[in-house]
Amino acid sequence: MTLEDLRVFVAVCRAGSLSAVARELDRTQSAVSQHVKRLEREAGVSLLERRPRGVVPTHAGRVLCDAASDGIAGLDLALRRLGDLVNGDSGSVRVTTGGTTVRHFMSEAIVAFRQRYPKVGLEFRTETSSRNCFDALTAGNLDLAWVTIGGPVRGIEQRPVVALPWVLAVRADDPLADRPCVHPAELGDISLIRLPHNSSSGARLDAAFAELGVRAGSDTSVADWDTALLLAELGLGHAVVPALPGREVPGDGPLRLVPVPDLPPLPVGWAVRRWDALTPLARVFADTVARSCTDTPLGSGLVP
Repeated sequence: MTLEDLRVFVAVCRAGSLSAVARELDRTQSAVSQHVKRLEREAGVSLLERRPRGVVPTHAGRVLCDAASDGIAGLDLALRRLGDLVNGDSGSVRVTTGGTTVRHFMSEAIVAFRQRYPKVGLEFRTETSSRNCFDALTAGNLDLAWVTIGGPVRGIEQRPVVALPWVLAVRADDPLADRPCVHPAELGDISLIRLPHNSSSGARLDAAFAELGVRAGSDTSVADWDTALLLAELGLGHAVVPALPGREVPGDGPLRLVPVPDLPPLPVGWAVRRWDALTPLARVFADTVARSCTDTPLGSGLVP
């Protein structure tokens, strides 16, 4: 049994496919299968169950996968910290988050961090949902994930940074554009541009609507908040989105952002495997982003 056997096995469990992992690692499917077979010989039990559309871990496989994931994550963190000790201020910080997050939440912080640590490498990996960010965080050697804060996730610690109020995005010539606010009950007669189905923010908005008894229709869906704002600006619909740092409310130009105060704010912030194991450079970067977010007009919703 080798560390590489365990890494490959964890990747197979997460992907649910030997061939997908083979493509990702640029290996043959037979080579990937050999790693799993070696573990099964060592353990004396079957670790994967073959199904028509891939593989799933057996009960024994889940036990080994959970233990291996925790061990590999801890080892990767230790190796990163050793590297930082050797390299001093020339280490690296690796972040996973959504495609538009860096522009909205981190641009000023990145400049400030780079000025302070010019030799530190910054790496950003784009994911399409908070769930995917959690998976990438636990599977790889990433330091931080910027996510929508939700319920507990096994092996992950979440730390809220800022609470984003919701706004209704409409064109400037829309009848609702000059309203001081909009109440959720008024959205039942409006066809809304839907946030991503697999996103935590979309799920939180749907849950808030359900709790308030609002049944909002939708004939358009988007992949991110920026696209929703663009479609609203073009007059192709209305969008309920979080008020992003740096954007004025109610807004100016062709787009108006009308507050929806009765909806509970959307908490966003950092997720890590373990805060006490975070590298010093990653901790400084996380703190720099948090300060930058809470210094903006919409950053008053700081969550300790």
